[in-house]
Amino acid sequence: MPLGHMNQEEKISTSPMSAEIIADYILCHFRDKGEPISHLKLQKLLFYVQAWHLALYDEPLFGDHFEAWIHGPVVRRLYTKFKDFSWKPITDISECPDLPDEVKDHIQEVLDVYGDFSAEDLEYMVHRERPWILARGDLHPLEPCTTLIDESEMTKFYQEIGRIE
Repeated sequence: MPLGHMNQEEKISTSPMSAEIIADYILCHFRDKGEPISHLKLQKLLFYVQAWHLALYDEPLFGDHFEAWIHGPVVRRLYTKFKDFSWKPITDISECPDLPDEVKDHIQEVLDVYGDFSAEDLEYMVHRERPWILARGDLHPLEPCTTLIDESEMTKFYQEIGRIE
């Protein structure tokens, strides 16, 4: 799944923002399409937005970090915010944030590639990718984990698969 149609000269030059702002934008995107989105799917899409930003621009889009939880990467602060929805679609959608066009374009590019996958498909995918696997280490698949997923591993891995495809 190739990403990165923008040239390196079009590098997004923003200071890192919060995962919450990017999540709000993703939630608005799905609301506007009339499609429900679960907390699980939101976290995975947010992970791919960050991973591909790291791969394409060598810097994070937002300052929050992902932990290697049982069901995949999670930004703890967002988990706390949306945990009451459990597996149900998130209906508590804020006003859509006004983001720079370059940031919107990046998010849209990721959503074009990953947005139609189910939450379970996204979980399956990320569970087979090196950054999550390395963060989990030798833990049993159902053992809780709060280890941070290494952003340098995310950068390297997604740069590698971006070159292959």
